[in-house]
Amino acid sequence: MLIDLTGRTVLISGGGRGIGRALVERFAEEGARVAALDVAFPEPLPQGVLAVTGDVTDPDSVAAAVAQVVDRFGGLDVLVNNAGVNVEGYVEDLDLAAWKRCFDVNVAGVFLLSQAAIPHLKASGRGRILNAASFAAIVPSVGAAAYGASKAAVVQFTRVLAGELGPWGVTVNAYAPGMVPSAMNGFAEMPQAAQDRLLDTLTLRRWESPGDIADLLVFLAGDAAGYLTGTLVDVSGGKLATQLPQRAYERAASR
Repeated sequence: MLIDLTGRTVLISGGGRGIGRALVERFAEEGARVAALDVAFPEPLPQGVLAVTGDVTDPDSVAAAVAQVVDRFGGLDVLVNNAGVNVEGYVEDLDLAAWKRCFDVNVAGVFLLSQAAIPHLKASGRGRILNAASFAAIVPSVGAAAYGASKAAVVQFTRVLAGELGPWGVTVNAYAPGMVPSAMNGFAEMPQAAQDRLLDTLTLRRWESPGDIADLLVFLAGDAAGYLTGTLVDVSGGKLATQLPQRAYERAASR
């Protein structure tokens, strides 16, 4: 199956760095007209990609960002709500400002961008909204109540919005990555024993790459996914799909 996004306009929040930057590059490779929204851009974006500076928690900034994309490209076909922050802390110690910051970015940011994009996605005739959830929305971690709760909220928001936009053929889906090493989580810099403990929870025993996520999103943005909406797609490498998946690796190594 050839995924061809030529001529489609894609807006990716948090597109200046990390996973978002990888998504920007992949959508551009697939022929899309791409805009990246972020508070700052540490490095230049690929040629032809529109850099839009803005804050997903600010309604005026969000409205201006979407308007800039539409003015540049003439419309909007795909919105990827990738921007997010992680907040850790046990509930009894968690600062209220940190809790609010987590929900402002991870939930309100998705709401505001979706709201601003909806009129243009309706007009597209092939509109797509793709929302970054997390495996934490399925099984959260101790000490990460704010993050897990915010990502669970994104999943329910996705389902409601899918229902509301169905009459216009706009699909809305969420995706749940697993463990992608980043500066935010430091997975790859952990001692080997700590890395092994995490990797032992995966059916596919390797760290996830941004490319694994990009493979899913370009599919969801294309015509072949036109009948898929209101769902959460687990792209975690089978994290906790079975109990003790490392037993299969131990068995394979003994043969």
